[in-house]
Amino acid sequence: METSNITRRLVLQAGGAASLAAILGLAAGQPASADTEDKLGEKATQILDLGPAVVQFSLMSGLLVGDTLYIGSRNLDPVRIIAFHVPSGKVTGQTELSNGHSIQTLAADASGRYLYAGVLQKDAGTKPNLFRWDLSSLSTKATALGRIGDRDVRDISVAPNGRVYAVGGGSPTAPALWEYDPDTNQIASLGIPDPGATLARAVAATNATIFFGAGSTLNGGGSASRACLFAYDHAAKTFKNVTPKEMLVDPSIRELGIVGDRLIVSSAGSVENTKMAALTVAAPSSYVVATSQGKTAKNFAVLGADVYFANETGLLAYNPSTNAISSMPYQGPSLGEIWGVDARAGKLLVTSGYGFVAEIDPADGTTKTTDLGEAGAPSDPQAVMGIAAGAGYVYVGGNGVISRRSLKTGAVTNMTAPGEAKDAVVVDGVLYTGQYSGQGIWSYDPRNGKAISQVAEFPKEQNRPLDVCWDEVNKLVLVAAQADTEGGGSLWTYDPRTGKKGFFVNPIDKVQLLRAMASREGIAYLGGGNSGLDGAGTVVAFDPVAGKELWRLDAGSGAGISALAVQGKYLYGVTRKGGLFVIDLPKRRVVHRSDITAVSTGFAALVANRGLVYGVSNTHVFRFDPKTFAVDTVVADIDGGWYSGSHINNDEDGYLYTMRGRNLVRIDDHPRK
Repeated sequence: METSNITRRLVLQAGGAASLAAILGLAAGQPASADTEDKLGEKATQILDLGPAVVQFSLMSGLLVGDTLYIGSRNLDPVRIIAFHVPSGKVTGQTELSNGHSIQTLAADASGRYLYAGVLQKDAGTKPNLFRWDLSSLSTKATALGRIGDRDVRDISVAPNGRVYAVGGGSPTAPALWEYDPDTNQIASLGIPDPGATLARAVAATNATIFFGAGSTLNGGGSASRACLFAYDHAAKTFKNVTPKEMLVDPSIRELGIVGDRLIVSSAGSVENTKMAALTVAAPSSYVVATSQGKTAKNFAVLGADVYFANETGLLAYNPSTNAISSMPYQGPSLGEIWGVDARAGKLLVTSGYGFVAEIDPADGTTKTTDLGEAGAPSDPQAVMGIAAGAGYVYVGGNGVISRRSLKTGAVTNMTAPGEAKDAVVVDGVLYTGQYSGQGIWSYDPRNGKAISQVAEFPKEQNRPLDVCWDEVNKLVLVAAQADTEGGGSLWTYDPRTGKKGFFVNPIDKVQLLRAMASREGIAYLGGGNSGLDGAGTVVAFDPVAGKELWRLDAGSGAGISALAVQGKYLYGVTRKGGLFVIDLPKRRVVHRSDITAVSTGFAALVANRGLVYGVSNTHVFRFDPKTFAVDTVVADIDGGWYSGSHINNDEDGYLYTMRGRNLVRIDDHPRK
């Protein structure tokens, strides 16, 4: 097993230590911010506000225009673009956008005056998702141009004539090719080239031809299309499929770029490595293709005869003339997830998801880095992923970071880690995380002074770990992961004593995504569901040592399972449609069903604590009566700031931890049993 280490940066959040010390210094029974009286007349529920959970400048795009690198924020409110002046190493300007949570794409017109940005949104609606910033005056705020019909804007290209083309997804319909005409200030759909596609992530435009790259991600496989590349003839208003046959096995087209008379194309890999291709713009059927390294290839930058691009671990170079791919030498800190690659003065500028810009000499890999926070980028609380607590610490996952909060001093340390800690568990003081995307299991022990590191790796297509728990009988870390592009999922196991890992693919079936898990007496209970709201919601009892199914039943009442938890002999499950089911495990049958949509719809989380099962949704914290299974609200309208689904966890003292807005809260609840 290969183990990699990530350098740790320490960040003390302003005011965090003082505020937490004040909170924890309160007399017993005195709540810090809010409490609710238990309906049975018991001790009041105490809610302690621990302050912002994750604070950093998080980013999702970078583009060099002249000597200034423009960087789009990720998961910050409000969403913004900062201007980083490369020669001075300082942030010299910024603008805020009126909508969205992240900016994945930036593009500039040929003159370098206008910068276009598209945003990702949580919900579709009528708000604008396409913006423009006049770079001739950085003090001028970016203006909203309007909206493409797809919810999210994933890529933008500006043709030499100034027309803007945008693609994305996130809507019930397949993604379209969208055009913004600056002369008329109108946004129009040019059509949907592939009705089976679920997401378009790439577009590149000449005046005559616009190339549209799409495929299927976050769909769980099924009948949706794979990688597809279309050429749109602007004069004839027609689409033509020009997908290289070697890329048809891959989930989607990942990146497009026009270099001279060539169209450079990359695919997103899954069961196979990503591909790079060079197509003749005037005759796309004439092309060369090469297999690259890793599962992604994005952010093209031309320097000399080479097209440099990023994969999961660093930079590679593609030479279209020789159709050869080579690794680039590199001397510097881990680049983490790369969101921008540009060329300037014979060097490469890399915009790292870890919040810094690296200037790299491609000849020898020597590197100069600039921390964007130190350069003047604003840091703010962000929406978060998984939460785990134990041994005096609370850990919260963010984008490229895990915050560690000391419950004794209030000090907050930001630990860089690739991707996102979607869920985690603390066992005997050691943190174990499931890292998205396809990063396996990582571990951190605050007692040994070492950085967080990967302890188990699994196939990259098993990319989204959603639930992590501890099997006390077998002494195993268990991780339930879904495979976004292939469908199904897998159960991962890791033995901290021996380092041995286990991997069991599609324990439910090839279609249902594995999204929930609980453990009891050495058996893992796995919950699945289709990519949509409807369909099966199967529970499988699984032996994590032998790797075999023990029994199964359909418990979801026509809806996928969002969360599972075990208390005593009962397995509790919550569906994405807001249904509760309870299974008597010795009898292997459902003994209770009820509607809990008053407190939970969509993705939820459950945890067993102090003899009861607690849950959290996007809006409420709730618990179930252990005898009647009736639901009772613990905290109403908590409205947690979640990036990808709500979480709740507990420590060894029975305190619950979750989010209220973008602040971490500790809940002390003592209901009558």
